[in-house]
Amino acid sequence: MTDTPVADSSRFDSSRFDSSRFDNRFTRELPADEIDGNTRREVHHATYSRVRPAVVADPKLVAHSSEIAEQLGFDPKYAASQEFVDAFSGNEIVEGMDPHAMCYGGHQFGNWAGQLGDGRAIALGELIDVNGDHQMLQLKGAGPTPYSRGADGLAVLRSSVREFLCSEAMHHLGVPTTRALSLVTTGEQVMRDMFYDGNPAPEHGAIVCRVAPSFLRFGSFELPAARSDLELLRQLVDFTITTLFPELVPEADSISGDAGIELSKDTYVAWFTEVCNRTAILMAEWLRVGFVHGVMNTDNLSILGLTIDYGPYGWLEPYDPGWTPNTTDANGKRYRFGNQPAIAHWNLVQLANALYPLIDDVEPLQNAIDGYVEVFQRNWRAMMSAKLGWNTFEASSADAKDVVDELLEVLQLVETDMTIFYRALADLNADAVSDDALLAPFRAAYYIEGDPPTEVIERTVAWTRRYLARVAAEDLDPELRKAAMNSVNPKYVLRNYLAQLAIDQADQGDVSGVVELLDVLRRPYVEQPGREQYAAKRPEWARSRPGCSMLSCSS
Repeated sequence: MTDTPVADSSRFDSSRFDSSRFDNRFTRELPADEIDGNTRREVHHATYSRVRPAVVADPKLVAHSSEIAEQLGFDPKYAASQEFVDAFSGNEIVEGMDPHAMCYGGHQFGNWAGQLGDGRAIALGELIDVNGDHQMLQLKGAGPTPYSRGADGLAVLRSSVREFLCSEAMHHLGVPTTRALSLVTTGEQVMRDMFYDGNPAPEHGAIVCRVAPSFLRFGSFELPAARSDLELLRQLVDFTITTLFPELVPEADSISGDAGIELSKDTYVAWFTEVCNRTAILMAEWLRVGFVHGVMNTDNLSILGLTIDYGPYGWLEPYDPGWTPNTTDANGKRYRFGNQPAIAHWNLVQLANALYPLIDDVEPLQNAIDGYVEVFQRNWRAMMSAKLGWNTFEASSADAKDVVDELLEVLQLVETDMTIFYRALADLNADAVSDDALLAPFRAAYYIEGDPPTEVIERTVAWTRRYLARVAAEDLDPELRKAAMNSVNPKYVLRNYLAQLAIDQADQGDVSGVVELLDVLRRPYVEQPGREQYAAKRPEWARSRPGCSMLSCSS
């Protein structure tokens, strides 16, 4: 097989890019694939393969995140230059970069899938940002790698717009996430079967530059464990702890020798416990904003507790814990909204199984997994208290739990927009007496015309009175309560139909919708006069239109 044409660094003006800030720890300290190049193959005894991005015909910038560009130390003039576009389309390899694709495996929809790896993602290298932290720069859609299997390694504009926008939207919502630096079109057409119905069609190609301290995921550790390559597993775990979790390595718990730092089993357990805790916190944050990942395979869960790999995701519009945005998951609904904490637990068990050979003791691993449940429950209670404007959610308070349990049932009595409902709850007047006055703030959240059925009204009003009684018992200042609630209940989220409208414009060469939406999502908790349409519930026409509700795994 002939390798795809690749980029070189001969035409890049390095004065516009401080290449000395690259410090590629991952490729320097971990074993590489013995074979260089992008041809598809099984890779053993290695954590990555050196590859080169494919050269694209006519890269053009659609949008970039000024915040992450600033964090990376890029001058605004550079971010607006063709050199920037060339570097982050993969056409130019800057001195200091070390392009590679990671090798990992994973469980997909509950089944072991073997080797997976970065099939359409190529990391350029690790850049030291303005805070002195390492940030991996990774291009998604930059061509085939050894892990592409039968695919082409490319990405299309619609999925790239969604990943770019969602990465930044989640950051501004305060949810742990990978970031997105840039979105470029390639000037090339990519064939995709969007509906998996045997009718592929050409679409605009695009590339997103993703940014994170690391793109290691649970599956990174599962693959060497599944292959009984314990030497590689230990190398990868030791690297991960010492570089990404250095606070877990006390001097008394490490030994320096000719082979480097040797970590104790206690340190391995402390690290796994931290991974469990971060994952628990992430799950509570997803539930807070109504986010559904859609593909929580073990290769899509970050070892750092970040949201990673934005595919067929979605936000709850009508509140439905059984909803999944993924058409591939429509029957089993494994990755439905309400099941995400349980799936994270299942995935952590798979990670624990992979790490067991290094620890050789079930009990501490089980304790860490049990701790995940406790940390999630604690964070979920704190999260719900904040959304409802309460000071506390006492575990022993049956009243608080009953009020929350009843709310989550009331929200499902009639299609009720989750984002709009919680935002409206902050406007609820504690002095309201009539049923109509108590119901008024929520009418804009209902996906029905006219009044809800009588039984829905009665139950909603009854819940509202109980809720206000709890608020009164805490003697909360109304304005402080409203401000606190509005700081955790967003007004603006990346609804799928909004993303699709921006995609439709971009497909016609008008990127203003992407730029405008990015700007709206920078301030999700504050009122933005003149942009009320971005906070509206999903229109009826978008209920079944492709791209506006459920999505496929197709890129």
